Amino acid sequence: MKQRALISVSDKEGIIDFANQLVNSGVEIVSTGGTKKALQEADIPVISVEDVTGFPEILDGRVKTLHPNVHAGLLAKRNEGEHIQQIEEQGITPIDLLVVNLYPFKETIARNERTFEESIENIDIGGPAMLRAAAKNHQDVTVVVDPQDYNRVAESIEKGLTTELKTELAAKVFRHTAHYDALIAEYLTKQTGDSFPETQTFTYERKEQLRYGENPHQQAAFYTHPLAGDRTLANAEQLHGKPLSYNNIQDGNAALEVIAEFDEPAAVAIKHMNPCGVGVGDTAYDAYMRAYEADPVSIFGGIVAINQPVEKDVAEKLKEIFLEIIIAPDFSQEALEILTQKKNIRLLKLPFDQRPKEKKVTSVAGGVLIQEEDRLEVHPADWTVITEREPSESEWKDLTFAWKIAKHVKSNAILLAKDEKTVGVGAGQMNRVGAAKIAIEQAGEAAKGAVMASDAFFPMSDTVEAAQSAGIKTIIQPGGSIRDEDSIQKCNEFGIAMVFTGNRHFKH
Repeated sequence: MKQRALISVSDKEGIIDFANQLVNSGVEIVSTGGTKKALQEADIPVISVEDVTGFPEILDGRVKTLHPNVHAGLLAKRNEGEHIQQIEEQGITPIDLLVVNLYPFKETIARNERTFEESIENIDIGGPAMLRAAAKNHQDVTVVVDPQDYNRVAESIEKGLTTELKTELAAKVFRHTAHYDALIAEYLTKQTGDSFPETQTFTYERKEQLRYGENPHQQAAFYTHPLAGDRTLANAEQLHGKPLSYNNIQDGNAALEVIAEFDEPAAVAIKHMNPCGVGVGDTAYDAYMRAYEADPVSIFGGIVAINQPVEKDVAEKLKEIFLEIIIAPDFSQEALEILTQKKNIRLLKLPFDQRPKEKKVTSVAGGVLIQEEDRLEVHPADWTVITEREPSESEWKDLTFAWKIAKHVKSNAILLAKDEKTVGVGAGQMNRVGAAKIAIEQAGEAAKGAVMASDAFFPMSDTVEAAQSAGIKTIIQPGGSIRDEDSIQKCNEFGIAMVFTGNRHFKH
């Protein structure tokens, strides 16, 4: 019996050549709507699906392949005598090859001008139903959902399709339909405003295979959300340098999170997902120099993000040290000529205006934790001075600056800042006074007159004592400890101003 293929594709890429190869291999083709028209215009013999079902397309094409003559042809097991007898009694011809791709739902919802009704109309029903049927019966039916597989399937038909290939193609189908359905579920769930529904299905597309993960013995790949915006690392334009590594991507994302705190010219240097230097200024050059001067040792081998276009003056300074990545909204031609002299440096270009809020997903053994991103806005008017001394105008400026950054430092976190640049960072410590001592030691003489920011409350007054010994005159912290009064009394004793924000910013 002649083999039969059913072809119904939204994406017509490569379908004419593939269909010609099938016909040349003795395969007869059944098709629908626009696909049938395209094949006929290419002089490829094709049977209308209506001739197979004996039923016309109705409901504006919503119903055309949802018919027993199609689905029994896909689901009949060839080694089951009863199955074969039943389809023969019904005059149903088996379908040996299914070639389907789906209505462009992702592309539709990605368009800003699309309507809700248009999005709904681009939810495919018949396509996924046929794909799932064929993939379930893949021992007898070859199913193709990806145009990239056309050539090897056509070649394999001549030689004989292997079980291994059929299984591989079936697995791809179920990944494809799961991906498709996950996007639909996400889109409709957003319409309801339900942030944490009873089930969550995440779907991502592999952007690239990475050389390795955090360490060379770990395999890794970078997957991106299908609708990731231009303001994310997923869609950054790489202008120069070798591919990003796993750790580069982690650090780059951390840099974007910090730089998003600032509207004024700002620069941030990241090392191991912690800011080692942050500065703001009147120009990109001023901001970068402050970030560099904050810690000229740790910035070496780090990642720098600047929220202004990089011009020649900044590029000349950036070139002076080894950096893994520079991220900016743009690079002048002169800057590119300077920076691309360094073979391995990665230059990434992406817009720096406000990113949309996303859920933060963290994997744990047996599941994931999901939370909102920490995007709490800074409102100094809501803060409370709880000491006898109030901060000066310049100290208020530095407190605001420091508080924006402290939430991006791994807990326990202490950050020192002066003149709108960081001067000391104590990150990821097991106790708060330990973090303070690291930040103070790093700052050295610059600690005198600096402000201290803590991501969480002081459990005891020892951190205040460390601040006083370093010459720090102003502290900002959430407050809320049962021993707050101990810290307040110490501040009053030392003439230190302390501000409570009322909001904690743990980062684990």
